[in-house]
Amino acid sequence: MTGSGVGAAVGRQRWWICALLFVATTINYIDRNALSVLKTSLQKPFEEGGLALTDADYGWITFAFTAAYAAFPPIIGTAIDRFGVKRSLAVALILWSLASAAHGLVATVMGLVIVRFLLGMAEAAHFPAAIKAVAMWFPQQERALATGLFNSGTALGIIASPLTVWLALTFGWQAAFVAIGFAGLIWLIFWQRGFAAPEQHAKVSAEELAYIRAGQPPVTEAVRLPWTALLRYRQIWPFLLGKMLTDPVWWFFLFWLPSYLERERGQNPLKSAGLVALIYLGSSVGSIFGGWLSGHLTNRGWPVGKARMVTMGIFAACMPGSILAYTTESFAVCVALITLATACHQAWSANLLTSATDLFPTKVSGAVIGLGATAGGIGGMFIALLTALTVQWTGTQQWAFVYAGVMHLTSLAIFWFWFKGRFERVDVDAGQDLTRTHRPLLTAGGLVALLGAGLVWLITANWDACVAAAKFSGAAQALTAAGGLVLIGVLLLHAGRSHARPAASTLA
Repeated sequence: MTGSGVGAAVGRQRWWICALLFVATTINYIDRNALSVLKTSLQKPFEEGGLALTDADYGWITFAFTAAYAAFPPIIGTAIDRFGVKRSLAVALILWSLASAAHGLVATVMGLVIVRFLLGMAEAAHFPAAIKAVAMWFPQQERALATGLFNSGTALGIIASPLTVWLALTFGWQAAFVAIGFAGLIWLIFWQRGFAAPEQHAKVSAEELAYIRAGQPPVTEAVRLPWTALLRYRQIWPFLLGKMLTDPVWWFFLFWLPSYLERERGQNPLKSAGLVALIYLGSSVGSIFGGWLSGHLTNRGWPVGKARMVTMGIFAACMPGSILAYTTESFAVCVALITLATACHQAWSANLLTSATDLFPTKVSGAVIGLGATAGGIGGMFIALLTALTVQWTGTQQWAFVYAGVMHLTSLAIFWFWFKGRFERVDVDAGQDLTRTHRPLLTAGGLVALLGAGLVWLITANWDACVAAAKFSGAAQALTAAGGLVLIGVLLLHAGRSHARPAASTLA
């Protein structure tokens, strides 16, 4: 039983789970995007109901979110593997909903910094938990489609931003934060009633369970594997590098596209907002289509690794359209090519995230996705400074568009030469001999630490230029990311050295 028609015939409970994840993703992005759309209200003077927020203050507040979102995923992902998806995602959503609502209850910049940090920490659990849920509930040939479907909620969350503005205009910005924060608690009711492991779910028929588990190894108990030990598996590295290289493209479009349309294409803010909504609607279509395509190829008998990489290759080949989008004189062509780029990135992302569950068993997928989120976060923390510097030095965002155009092909080349078209699932139950030194990790750790130290020196040596380009908070964000690379290098050195205990895999 491998065809999609058979899957539909044996039951659809798994798609209800996907719908719950889609709604959670939409809530996630509405919550995180609320601050940016209400920035103007917060910048009003105190006597007009605002907090007199400066651009520097706003930079520090966004930096707090970014730092937490990049730092916590490996730890949280490991906790998800240990305590399970249902409990972990429920706790995370409660925490991020309360943190989001708390934005409307604080009255100082430091208060916003604290609640923004807590929001980033709690939201870091979403994607590791969601990908793990997909791996639990979907056969391999449907996972990319399910990932693409729930991941399209990111675009809907951005498109729904006018709802937040309406709430602020009608009831005040404080009430808007509180309202969108507590909306997640309504979702929690459906999640608690609707989610369980397929084997324990009352509405899953024997036929659907057999379809979900067809061709998969039996589900065993949770595994307690230190996340640093996962770095010893060579299969994880193309995934981590892919996230680090390509996630910043999404961050670039997310944060810099409105200013590009206004400053370099001459669009007024209202029209620019409408175009951004149109572009992200296209990204939703790409996310779903990209997930469907690799599953379609798998259903036609293609090996999973080949289906994933051919699909990723098709969309990576379209990404140089980002460069053409910048150089074309036609505004309509520009918008069409940017829409294509965001759609192709989301299609790529759906397959990149799914590749982690192709390569690693479900029992450790939370930690693997968490490591990928940190890698993507580190890359994303640099993109703000790099874009700001290119604008300062050249007066345009041209080189940022060039970056967006080439990184997916670069990542694809790493995948292809690393795997040569074949995915082999990691056997984590076999364990790792931690008493042996892992030389590739030691080498990588040394190089990453040196790279981070070099970037720390480069940023501090050119601090005034960095501050002038990206404001103090933007420069501090990049400096923190460079320090993060140093820390990652140290962790890689720690993971690669010999340890006293030989057991790396212990069943919970």
